[in-house]
Amino acid sequence: MNLIAENLLYKPDEQFHLNEVSFNFKKGNIYTILGRTLSGKTTLLKTIAGLLTPDKGAIQFEDKDFLKVPVWERNVAMVYQQFINYPHLNVFENVAFPLKQRKVDNQEINDVVLKSLKSVGLEGYEKRKIQELSGGQQQRVSLARSLVKNAKILLLDEPLVNLDYKLREQLREEFKNIFSQGLSEESIVIFSTTDPREAMELNGEVIVLDEGKVLQVGPAKEIFENPKTLKVAEISNDPPMNILTANIESNKIKFEGIEIDIPNHLSNLKDNNFNLGVRASDIELNEKGFEFEVELAEISGSETLLHLTRGDTKLITSIEEVMNFNIHDKVKISFNITKVYAFNESGILASSPFGGSYV
Repeated sequence: MNLIAENLLYKPDEQFHLNEVSFNFKKGNIYTILGRTLSGKTTLLKTIAGLLTPDKGAIQFEDKDFLKVPVWERNVAMVYQQFINYPHLNVFENVAFPLKQRKVDNQEINDVVLKSLKSVGLEGYEKRKIQELSGGQQQRVSLARSLVKNAKILLLDEPLVNLDYKLREQLREEFKNIFSQGLSEESIVIFSTTDPREAMELNGEVIVLDEGKVLQVGPAKEIFENPKTLKVAEISNDPPMNILTANIESNKIKFEGIEIDIPNHLSNLKDNNFNLGVRASDIELNEKGFEFEVELAEISGSETLLHLTRGDTKLITSIEEVMNFNIHDKVKISFNITKVYAFNESGILASSPFGGSYV
């Protein structure tokens, strides 16, 4: 049976941590909860694990009222962003710990632990002390310990957030392989993150959460291509999608003294004010383009993020190389107009480059 929640409400203070949250998670699938800090992601995972009790709502799993099932009977494993290991035990002993607690046969423990360590890329590390491992390896030990539990529900609460950028990139790819190889078809994986790239690369069903409320649910590709609202567009892009207040009039897009011919996918929109969305990667330096002023330049890995202004309009463009700019430098840019989104004045998607609309 699926893991089903209906109208979960949790409001221990003046703010909603969960605000009428509902979902239907199917066995054998990966789900990603995508949201900013304090959006309710951890609260939702703890509610599923039984560590928090909602003020209202219901959770059903395997024909049971899950909220009445004690924590120790829920068959749930959870991996935290602060990886938890036992420093006095070696790698093998750390992973074997939950099996020994269940008094599993020694030979079975050996087989299961070795299989789990192999699935997370730690084969040969069995006798290493935890202190001898890197942060990424320690997180893998924590994950391996969760996998040996063979839990029907695996919860991962921002498991990569405390790792450096390069290691996060590496583990994202490894996690996909681990989830596809190390879990049974009876398992449900729920992975929470603030990082849109992680949500898209895991390529499962995505739940966009903000201030305790579900904004959109769908396959990662659909969320990326057709964000339902301005808020979803901002949350599901890194850097956040640029939002430009513009007027569409006489087949022209007009803002800040700029006029651009309207692209085909926006030609059905009536003359009106719109919020136009454009990703940082769809803005490029172009000597024949429109002049903006540099407000800030920051190096992020192998790319440069330029924060630009023109009148009241602020935007970010990403350049796929390291470049030096000074504050107040003048640069010229152009927009990939075929990739522009239009949201109406209420913030609902009116037209996307992929044919999506919610109005």
